[in-house]
Amino acid sequence: MKLVSALAAVAILTAIGLAGGSSGGLQSLFGIWVPYAAVAVFIGGIVLQVVRWAKSPVPFRIPTTCGQQRALPWIKNDSLEAPHTTGAVLGRMFLEVFCFRSLFRNTRMKIVGGNAAYGSSKWLWLGALAFHYAFFVILIRHLRFFLEPVPGLISAMDKADSFFQIGLPPVYQTDAVILAALAFLLLRRLLEPQVRYISFASDYFPLVLIGAIATTGALMRYFVRVDVTAIKQLAMGLATFSPAVPQGVGALFFAHLLLVCALLAYFPFSKLLHAPGVFLSPTRNLANTSREVRHINPWNPPVKVHTYEEWEEEFHVPMAKAGFPLEKEYKE
Repeated sequence: MKLVSALAAVAILTAIGLAGGSSGGLQSLFGIWVPYAAVAVFIGGIVLQVVRWAKSPVPFRIPTTCGQQRALPWIKNDSLEAPHTTGAVLGRMFLEVFCFRSLFRNTRMKIVGGNAAYGSSKWLWLGALAFHYAFFVILIRHLRFFLEPVPGLISAMDKADSFFQIGLPPVYQTDAVILAALAFLLLRRLLEPQVRYISFASDYFPLVLIGAIATTGALMRYFVRVDVTAIKQLAMGLATFSPAVPQGVGALFFAHLLLVCALLAYFPFSKLLHAPGVFLSPTRNLANTSREVRHINPWNPPVKVHTYEEWEEEFHVPMAKAGFPLEKEYKE
């Protein structure tokens, strides 16, 4: 039912995009105003969330439980799990951002003979890595629609992505990779009982939405003829704030564009926001120096201190009568 809800939502969006693209009177709405509104929601939502994270107090270092902190010379420190220098923190962030290191250590647990058995689980890491890198290349590749002349780096990436040419137009490897990765991530949620139990419609929706975006994009490239020149004119007009919808842009493109706009507007308010969240995570961007340095909470209110000497000075008479030992001698 949760998957059906996600499929229904994406199907409705696709139908609206097709209907809007087929109607000449609505092409300006779906080709100009909806994309601008989606970009505004995307930027505003990201800024709002980042500001909210930045305002969250982090008075103390939050060490992870994976590594041993540096404390005494005879205790072996794991410099990547529990870094105590800025360089080591940068190393941990690099591996986390580019290699998904924490996901690489993901393990599976099964009950075997009444006991818990743990094993490696690298398929999730591999699927996530393939999806994110394919998505990144596709995103960069699309810049050729917004730039004129097209930078050489983007052209080179385009050629490298399609070096294994099968017919015309050349087949992009990333198109096949992202569809395969999305299918794997979706099947994992459906076929693994534990993952399916904890999955909500909000877990299925982005997978189905991105799958629909990739599918409509592949349809336009390989099966349904569209006017690429007109699409580039529209994209250049949007990028230069002089938008106009030219003739010849097919309805399928408007469906593709509306799905992309839905993803942009959905991104800041969904689990997809983990991308910038990694950089503001105190368990990732702070050195674990809880044992080396005394971290004082800057939000602590001022406290009136009453030392033992002052306390004994104040109560020395009743303490002496009760027979308590005193550190100082007091005259009668």
